[in-house]
Formats: sequence, C-alpha cells, structure tokens
Amino acid sequence: MCGITGILYHDPSKVVDPALVDRMCLSIRHRGPDEKGAWVHGNVGIGMTRLSIIDLSGGSQPIHNEDESMWIVFNGEIYNYPELRKELFGAGHRFYTESDTETILHLYESHGEECVHFLRGMFAFAIWDCGKQTLFIARDRLGKKPLYYYSDGKKFLFGSEIKTILQDEDVPREMSPSALIHYIPYGYVPDPETMFQGIRKLPPGHHLTWKGGDVQVGKYWDVRYRVGKPQSVDACIDQMMEIFSEAVRIRLISEVPLGAFLSGGIDSSMVVAMMAKHMGEPVKTFSIGFENQSYNELKYARMVSKRFGTDHHEEIVNPDADSIIPDLVRSFDEPFADSSAIPTFYVSRMAKKHVTVVLSGDGGDELFGGYGRYRDSWFGTSSRFIPKPVKSLLMGMGRSLPESFPGVSTLRYIASDDDSRYIWKMAKGLSVIHKEIFSKEIQERVSGTDPAPAFLQYMNSVNGLDKLTRRMYLDLKTYLPGDIMTKVDRMSMAVSLETRAPILDHLLVEFAASILPDLKMKGATTKYIWKKAAERLLPKEIIYREKQGFAIPISFWIKKEWSEIADELVLGNRALARENFNVKFLRNFVREHRNGRRDNSYLIWTLMILELWYREYIDQAVH
Repeated sequence: MCGITGILYHDPSKVVDPALVDRMCLSIRHRGPDEKGAWVHGNVGIGMTRLSIIDLSGGSQPIHNEDESMWIVFNGEIYNYPELRKELFGAGHRFYTESDTETILHLYESHGEECVHFLRGMFAFAIWDCGKQTLFIARDRLGKKPLYYYSDGKKFLFGSEIKTILQDEDVPREMSPSALIHYIPYGYVPDPETMFQGIRKLPPGHHLTWKGGDVQVGKYWDVRYRVGKPQSVDACIDQMMEIFSEAVRIRLISEVPLGAFLSGGIDSSMVVAMMAKHMGEPVKTFSIGFENQSYNELKYARMVSKRFGTDHHEEIVNPDADSIIPDLVRSFDEPFADSSAIPTFYVSRMAKKHVTVVLSGDGGDELFGGYGRYRDSWFGTSSRFIPKPVKSLLMGMGRSLPESFPGVSTLRYIASDDDSRYIWKMAKGLSVIHKEIFSKEIQERVSGTDPAPAFLQYMNSVNGLDKLTRRMYLDLKTYLPGDIMTKVDRMSMAVSLETRAPILDHLLVEFAASILPDLKMKGATTKYIWKKAAERLLPKEIIYREKQGFAIPISFWIKKEWSEIADELVLGNRALARENFNVKFLRNFVREHRNGRRDNSYLIWTLMILELWYREYIDQAVH
C-alpha cells in the first residue's frame, strides 16, 4: 500500500523540479512511511511513498521494465499477481523484484490498456511510457483506491490525495459551486468532481491516457446484472460461499501482521469467520464502542470473538471535537461529512498498534440489498395510488412552503415518485429543499443546478431492471466509492494501516449481480441470501438483529459538548461572510435543533465540516 503522485509538462523543453516531486511525496508520507522514491526525467516526474506489505526488501518504487523504457508507481494490492507473474515469465519477461507492482508493468508491456482486465485486487497506478511519451493511469473497478488529477492545458498532475496536487502553488484553490450543490445533500462530492475547481477524481473502473497534452478518460468495467435461471437457495449459497472463501483467502497474503475490523454486524463477522477457517492462528480483531450505550455494539463483537477464538482488542472512546474534527478535514482534503469517519479513525488507530493490514466487511449492503432505504416505506406503498396530477400539485405546495412549516417533509415525500423518493432518503431530504438553503449568488452561479438528476441518471441507465437492482446500482456507483471507500481509505491511511475488502472482490460482485432480486430482499427481510449463507457460520442473534451501522451520537454531541463549536462554525461572522447560504434558513435550522423540534444534526455537521475546510484550504492559501 502506497501513495502515488506525479507531474508532467506539455512542453517537452520544460523540466520538472525534483524538489516539487519530493514535496508531493512528503505530503502523503502517512500513506507510506517506510520509504519514498521518485523518477524525474525532463518534463516528467513520478513519485511514491511506500507502506511495505509484500517484497519488503525489494519492492521499492518507481519500478521499471527490462530496458527502463517504462516506469510505474502503484498504490494497492494485486492478489493474483503470482499467477500473472508466472505467465509473464513464461512469455519471456524478466523480473528484478518479487512485487506485484512489477507484474502490472509487464502486463502493460504485453497488453497495453487491456492490462486492467487481468488484475484482481485494489489499485491505482500510473505508467510512463518513454517511447510513446504517454502516461497511462487507472483506478480499480469499485474505487477502493483513490486517484485525483488536474490539467490546465500546460501541465498535468495526479496523486492519491488532493494535497499532492496542491503542492504546486500554481494550482488555484477555488471552491466549485456545482460541487457545493452536491456536497450539502450527500455529505461528500460525488465522482468525478471535487470541491476544488479544476481538480477531478478518476471514477472507479476507469482509466486515463495523457499524450501530447490530450487527456482521454475511458470506462473499462461496469457491473452487469445478468440474472440467470432460478436456482435453489442452497445451490446459490454454495457458489457464493466458494467465491467468498477464495476472496478472503487470497487477501491473507502478507509479510506483515494482519487482522480484521469487527463491529459485530453480519458483514464483518462473516469476514472474521472465514479468516478463522483459513488461518492457522487466532485472528486479531478490533472493535470500538462509545460511552453512550445506545451506540455501543461491543457485546455482539465479543460474541463473535468468543465463537471463533479471536485475539480481540477493544476500546471505549469519547471523541474530542477540538482535536478530531480538524484532523478529519486535513485527511480528506475536501469536505466529507459522514460522521462514521470518527469511529473508523479510532478503530484504525487502535488496530495499527498491533497489525499493518486489516480486512473489513465493507460492501455487503450494496451487493445483497442491506440498506433499510431499499424497503419501501408505508408512504412509498400507499402513494402509488395517488394520481400524478395530484402528486404534482402536492410537490408544488411542498416546494413553496418553508422548511419550518409543520409536516412539509412528509408532504414532499408523499409527492415524490419512487426514484426521487429514494434519492430524497439518501440526501436526508435536502435534495428537495436545496434552493432554500443556498444564497441567491450561489444559485445564480450554478444556473439552477439540482443535485437529484445527477443521481437519477445512474438509475435511468439501467431502466429495464427492477427497482431494487436500480437502487443498488446507484449506490454501487456513488455512495460506495464516494463515501464508504473514501472514508475507509483516508482514515486507515491516516495511521498507515492497509484495509482490504473481500466482499468487494469483483468476482463476488459480478456473481451477486446474477442473483435474483427476490433472493436479496424477501418480503421485509433485507440481504436474505447473504443472511441464509451466514447461518452456516454465525449465530442467528448476530444475523437477524436490527441493523445499526457504524453510528455515533452526533446529534447529542452537537447539542451538548460541541454546542459552542457548532454555533461558531455555522453561524459565526467568518462563516456567514462567505455568502454561500441563506442566513435566515441556517438560523432557523440551528434553533430547531437546539429546542428539540427536529434533529437537524446532519446539516449542522455538514456545514461545520465545510467551514473548517474553508479555513484549512482556502483561507490559508489567500493569506
């Protein structure tokens, strides 16, 4: 696991400053504290920082091919590299390391851009081809590893984190209004935008080619929902568990200590159970809890630990806002408001004391239909019988009424169609009222941009599929990479810890896409087939308990311990002077939360993070 970065100038006579590449590498030293390396030649410079996992002594990067005509920097792990390496060696390629990095480079030599199709793992890499004067970069299928880039017609920069790109002082630090419109309802900026004007994310399953200043982005993978013939539940589980077992087994390859996150939920518990089958020693497991018992799942984690005889570690935490929130902002580089980043950081920090690699349970909900929002609510079912003209009238009323009007949220929800209602849930209702939130200046700058259509396009692209599958596809393309994978990558890498997600092995993802929707959600039971599979390994008390998620008592903290900080960041003179929001709306929102009329903690927290981002990345640049 590493951090990668690079810069190249369109003008071949312009020379890259090695000191700049060095600064770019140092800015992400937390991703790879073991060593750093760079290759600078004329108008091209690439670099990396390395967290040594495989080939500890010989896997230093950048790595070159036999005649040094190609160079690569790589972040991630390729789990099938031993097999690929053997095939390449048989085809005449010669290796000077035992690393998976060199395997990718020789694959590119043989197959060009098609090399990505051979890779099983998580990756973001960049290859400079000296002969063709071409840069080729790629990101893994599900977006486990990040990759950002900036191109202004004169130069091209890329990096595992935005902070590498910002080391070049010529890169402007300007807020993107269209990104702001999307950040507020979703709590993150969806691909391919970032909150910085001009800096973009390479989407999952995409690659990019730079040649002569021309940048071409293309998609090389997408999940295909090819539902086969009906099969028995047991036959489906047999095949699914075979793939899952292999996915876990190949992720146990490591030359450093390895363990697992254990929340006590079904997904992390399944991973731990399968690890226990494959490992010849107790699995090291890590859990955290909070002093507020309603947010504490430790008893379930202990239950799983006892069943499988793990070497279990746990902590009770009470986050300190003064220290943890600014650290979060610096770790993500752009506003990121999923508050579960806080427990993810704490459990990563605890795990790092004992291991260098952990396996996580991420992906089960997106693959097998686990989110509560996949179930239609009572309103979702009953509102089908409301005629469209009546719905249009109700929605018009809902949009015209102020947010403080009693029952307005319910009115808007009833009036929405099925797809819009689902996005409404994802956006905590803010996708409907966003015009009420923003100032007139922001609304004018984005020319009426609405956050909902950007997500609707994903569901529309698979219009022929059933409702559940369309929603799962949307989450797989947006929420999973933009929120979940981003959170896990940044919080674990902040403490130099590698995380691996076996449930998101692309072969398991593709198999899950072939399972009938009725086996994913059966009646009101979410994740039906995954839960039936879990019965072979886990106690039913773990499988069928109410889903909790990695939650923290953010609403309580904003009212109590973090009250003064919240007021200053949301309603202080410094925040309001930016003129991004409707001040009257903000004051009403905060007042409602304080007096207990509504739980508005989501938007308050989102605005707190935004303001801290401004102070860290925009204000400091100005001064």
